Amino acid sequence: MSGPHTASVVGGSGFTGGELLRLLSGHPNFEVVQATSRGYANKTVGSVHPNLRGRDLRFSSPADLESVDVLFACTPHGVTMERIDAFREAADTVVDLSADFRLDSEAEYDEWYDGHDRPELLEEAEYALPELNRENLPGAALIASGGCNATAAILGLKPLFEADLLAGEERIVVDVKVGSSEGGAGGGEASSHPERSGVVRPYAPTGHRHEAEIEAFLGTGVSFTAHAVDMTRGASATCHVYPEAPVSTADLWTAFRDSYAEEPFVRIVAGGSGVYRYPEPKAVAGSNYAEVGFEVDPKNGRVVVFSAIDNMMKGSAGQAVHAANVALGFEETAGLGFEGLHPVGSP
Repeated sequence: MSGPHTASVVGGSGFTGGELLRLLSGHPNFEVVQATSRGYANKTVGSVHPNLRGRDLRFSSPADLESVDVLFACTPHGVTMERIDAFREAADTVVDLSADFRLDSEAEYDEWYDGHDRPELLEEAEYALPELNRENLPGAALIASGGCNATAAILGLKPLFEADLLAGEERIVVDVKVGSSEGGAGGGEASSHPERSGVVRPYAPTGHRHEAEIEAFLGTGVSFTAHAVDMTRGASATCHVYPEAPVSTADLWTAFRDSYAEEPFVRIVAGGSGVYRYPEPKAVAGSNYAEVGFEVDPKNGRVVVFSAIDNMMKGSAGQAVHAANVALGFEETAGLGFEGLHPVGSP
């Protein structure tokens, strides 16, 4: 195909929709021709996302989908599975940023969500995280962007499994701290500034839905807890792992380098010099980068793994664009070159 691929963003008025519009507007291979919003139809994109005030685009009704090459769905859980036929009729490639097609089976949706309306499509959907699923993305027509907490945990733990440092039966505890943007533009009382400011609040001590993704794609059980903290952007995972056999720092450096040396969006940060000695969300805010690191605790036979991402970028919109790049044969890093800012305020 000559010229840029046309794209639409369904649900473009939310935080993640705004990030997608920002990325796609600067992407060399995409032309954004439609952004939809039920609440802001006919309003300019810039009236909702002030950083996009220079874009000549207005929101339209999600009932009136234009024919495009790629449709990005930034809708609440349940919407894409309900409207998937309309989405696929409108676009050759659908990239869903909700949880509707992340898991593999109807049984998993029965356990972790409220069932699934279109279980026959689950086997067809491809998980968007390229570091995990790159070989299956080229040509994919239905792509499911991963959850931000799951993305952080998977990227941190994956090298240990790939290097056979874990047998799969070890105890793994994952503790994630997340920013308020994870709750979305309509996050409610718990995400309001007076309630969020200054907190380190456990909001999912057990049973978080992203636990299902981690277990499905790493092939092992994890004990997962999530905290809401006083930052806007970011997800930081601290994973406590107790291998059956001793693991050295050299083993971990080898494992992480083998996994990520060729990855364009993963940086290994493990106890160097300076202030930012381990992965931090602040260091990747606004970018599609993930930082991963580790520390060995020989006294307790423990490995501590750290991972940090921007939840709306690597954990959502950036991951979706990266996966679309791979699926369509574009340069993987196209539209995702922003390396972040320093210094920067609350991420």
